[in-house]
Amino acid sequence: MLSVMGAFAEFERALIGERQREGITLAKARGACRRRRKALSPDRARELLERPAVGEQKTGLAREFGISRETLDQYLKADG
Repeated sequence: MLSVMGAFAEFERALIGERQREGITLAKARGACRRRRKALSPDRARELLERPAVGEQKTGLAREFGISRETLDQYLKADG
């Protein structure tokens, strides 16, 4: 009895996931789902990428640009 109920629950969960993916696809098609804007403009990002190379402290740069250290590290990592 419990295994039958478990199978139905698993099946329903799969249906929920499928409906959710369809909804997300439709929302993207009509423009409702947009990504978050970048924290820095391309010019500011370029400036940010140049400054640690000359020895400036990352913490100070993050504070000056108004971003977190994690965001700063993501910009540096994306630059490669």
